[in-house]
Amino acid sequence: MPIYVLLSTLTDDGMETLHEHPERIKEVNREIERFGVKVLHQWAVLGPYDFVNIVEAPDNETIARVSVELGARGTVKLMTMPAIPIDDFIARLAEGRADEEDEDEADE
Repeated sequence: MPIYVLLSTLTDDGMETLHEHPERIKEVNREIERFGVKVLHQWAVLGPYDFVNIVEAPDNETIARVSVELGARGTVKLMTMPAIPIDDFIARLAEGRADEEDEDEADE
């Protein structure tokens, strides 16, 4: 199943909610699981983002819906990126190189 990286930044309202109810993080995780998205890893971080989440979703449309649903609440801003496993990435690069070599041989 496709993997996605979600970088999130809390709004002032989100920060207030988290301060009053820290367990809200786990509640949101359960909510997004109802959309068919599984949280694989989650970290609170320092810097321009507050959280880094690695999730698994069936497709781009599902993760886009989760991003819109969460963002519409006004408590978080998300950056969502598809992630390619490195072995798949290397294999795809190798395929591209092999295709180029086949084209070069055909031109000779």
